[in-house]
Amino acid sequence: MTFSLFGDKFNRFSGITRLMSDLNEGLRTPGAIMLGGGNPATIPEMESYFKQLCQHLLEQGKLTEALCNYDGPQGKDALLTALAQLLQQELGWPISARNIALTNGSQSAFFYLFNLFAGQCADGQRRRVLLPLTPEYIGYADVGLSEDMFVAAKPSIEYLPEGQFKYRIDFENLHIADDIGMICVSRPTNPTGNVITDEELIKLDQLAQQHQIPLVIDNAYGVPFPGIIFSQAQPLWNQNTILCMSLSKLGLPGTRCGIVVADEKIITALTNMNGIVSLAPGSIGPVLATEMIERGDLLRLSAEVIRPFYQQRVAQTIAIIRQYLSPERCLIHKPEGAIFLWLWFKDLPISTELLYQRLKQRGVLMVPGHYFFPGLAEQWPHTHQCMRMNYVPDPEKIEQGVKILAEELERVYQQQG
Repeated sequence: MTFSLFGDKFNRFSGITRLMSDLNEGLRTPGAIMLGGGNPATIPEMESYFKQLCQHLLEQGKLTEALCNYDGPQGKDALLTALAQLLQQELGWPISARNIALTNGSQSAFFYLFNLFAGQCADGQRRRVLLPLTPEYIGYADVGLSEDMFVAAKPSIEYLPEGQFKYRIDFENLHIADDIGMICVSRPTNPTGNVITDEELIKLDQLAQQHQIPLVIDNAYGVPFPGIIFSQAQPLWNQNTILCMSLSKLGLPGTRCGIVVADEKIITALTNMNGIVSLAPGSIGPVLATEMIERGDLLRLSAEVIRPFYQQRVAQTIAIIRQYLSPERCLIHKPEGAIFLWLWFKDLPISTELLYQRLKQRGVLMVPGHYFFPGLAEQWPHTHQCMRMNYVPDPEKIEQGVKILAEELERVYQQQG
């Protein structure tokens, strides 16, 4: 049996495959401490709300209708219209339903977008995606149809009080070569919880427009929904910006509903790609989201329930970490959003890949940091000194996991000493 070049590339075991396999295994293995995947928290108030919402939609016949019928390749019309009106009213953006497309999850959206603007082009040039701030989302790394699709820029590192630090875009050394077809940044950043400032975002937008390339903003955790963001951040959109959102971090990852807000020409391209690849996006997530918007609940729950839950949980988790790990042993990226903590073990004598294996043997699942640096050409020891930790489990579970992490770190240092 011989695979094509496409088959060989996408048959590889990737970081995102490992992460999702660990997530599946961790969620279904009794006793496992799942600190690795990106599954959102089970927030009791949201879970109760979704049960009530589904019951209402079932009684109204809307849920059955969504289950039994295709939508168009752009996605459910009702959600496109409702979301456009919401963004107009709340943010003043000059958009209509023609500026929005739905996809089967954000991962599908990025597969479409990266391959739409990067790779081999008709003029013979091979274009790439610039990640102006690394580390970046693990799921980007392998979605390109061509090899070496990404180029990443090293950040500057600002040391902060209380054993924290923050990555910043190093604009002085940010080079946008002629082969760059797109700039992409997540805000808040997965894996670090970093939120680039409004000034940084505006500067990226200006650079993108100067070079006549789109700026993609991965807004899976950001404002206006699900609003898992703990610092001041003004949303940005214009005709040169592609904003990607999702229903997952509202607590609906199983609906696989991604949302793209972009220029009409780009939306037309995504619609055509949807039709070819999957006929149409799924309907369950859109019917739920439409009802939430019509009730006025989407932004209200994001602000009143989801954000406060995560803000409290991240503070609890940092306090737990500091019970077991000093700043000398473990630095923490300033948590400004998303559902992860990014831990930096500056003097770690082994790689975090080996630390990951040791933790997994003891039932603790985290994610080694080197997967989060796609496109970084130079060797940088920092990439093997960091780990991503999900802070959504119950505090008791988190403490169990952190205690085991501290024990393994101590064992490593003793063995090397």
